[in-house]
Amino acid sequence: MNQAGMIRIMLVDDHAIVRAGFRRLLEQRPEFRVVAEAADAERAYLLYVEQQPDIVVMDLSMPGVSGFDTIRRIITRQPSARILVFSMHEDASVAERAIQLGARGYVTKSNAPEVLAAAVAEVVAGRMALSPDMAKAIAMLKLGGEGNPLLALSAREFEIFRLIASGRSAADIARLLSLSVKTVANYQTLVRQKLNIGSDVELVLLAQRHNVIL
Repeated sequence: MNQAGMIRIMLVDDHAIVRAGFRRLLEQRPEFRVVAEAADAERAYLLYVEQQPDIVVMDLSMPGVSGFDTIRRIITRQPSARILVFSMHEDASVAERAIQLGARGYVTKSNAPEVLAAAVAEVVAGRMALSPDMAKAIAMLKLGGEGNPLLALSAREFEIFRLIASGRSAADIARLLSLSVKTVANYQTLVRQKLNIGSDVELVLLAQRHNVIL
């Protein structure tokens, strides 16, 4: 936050109309100012480095590299970065993975506008922010029920799981994550073992069942 108390926000969403709506919503609060907007992961990273906003409000679904990769890249460069995910995806395992990678909050787009604004203020103040529906979903996941096998995966394993389920080849994944093809192949084997599945078809079906193909 700057000396005048202004909170500088960067918006990341691949739809210009959605970003315009977010901007209008957030700038209704006099202390909020949107200083940068990005439609894809690469632009988001470059603008973050250039603008150094107080908080990034971002979707996870983008063309090319996903929001997960963007979170990882920003946090790797600046561990203190404040990132708030604002997404249509309501699966608790998606939120948990985003938080594992370094996001400070997760709000689903089904919430009232004031929930997003309140979450921005919470994250900038250094607190974790979850919308009520996501907080409940995560609590239910942890407290009982059938359990989610995807929670057995590390953040990197989950990332590779999602990319495989999205139809990416090992070479594509290696390029996106700056890994060797052999390392990706090793991760693929480990993911299958942890999830007790024998083929990519089963992997895709599992991803669909848990709503993690972004």
